Amino acid sequence: MSAVLRVCDVSKRYGQLQALRDISFETGAEELVAIVGPNGAGKTTLLSIIAGAQEPSAGEVITMAPVPGARSRVGWAPQQPALYSKLSVAENLSLFAHLEKVADPGRAVERMLEQTGLSGRADERLDRLSGGNRQRVNLAIGLIADPPVLALDEPSASLDPGQRGRLWEFIGGLAKAGTSVVFSTHNVVEAQRYAERVIVLDEGDLVFNDTPGALMRAVGEDEAGDFERALVAFLAKRARG
Repeated sequence: MSAVLRVCDVSKRYGQLQALRDISFETGAEELVAIVGPNGAGKTTLLSIIAGAQEPSAGEVITMAPVPGARSRVGWAPQQPALYSKLSVAENLSLFAHLEKVADPGRAVERMLEQTGLSGRADERLDRLSGGNRQRVNLAIGLIADPPVLALDEPSASLDPGQRGRLWEFIGGLAKAGTSVVFSTHNVVEAQRYAERVIVLDEGDLVFNDTPGALMRAVGEDEAGDFERALVAFLAKRARG
């Protein structure tokens, strides 16, 4: 599997706080990678650095275009999206298409409306949409420039079970179509169910990078067992040294 994203020895310091320490990993096209860990582990900081929303204190993030001439960048869908509630869905998408300097903004808006199933709501204002549909707009903005990599921070937060199911069906379709998706989640069952690989952060360190099944086996848990219990056991084992 050829890498489309390389995170190379990334560290981040805020004054005396070391938020991330020498993080390195790669992701490939069509891969779904979950980033999990306790509160304050550095998940959002890492994703925002991957997306280019902030700079690392050390290290670098490298993205490779999947084909020659394609755009090599990372799409970003933060947990708190910077959407404009008084604008319509289509107006929001058009604004971000122009900010991203997309070659054909009109065509990009049409493509994302169709891809996210929002064509019927193109003229609705954001403040009149359900939480699930607003999250679709957030994803559409992250995808407006057709990036090879998409970074998602808690994409299913505040969604009901039906909305979560539809969201993950859409995200899974993106991965199958060739997008490398890196996402964080506090709902670790989502990591077990949807991710091909799990990266565990703890106090700014990368402490695990393998399949969900490998983490289960590392603590003697059956692969069909309770992933959240296995993660807690894994972190406790690490704390004990």
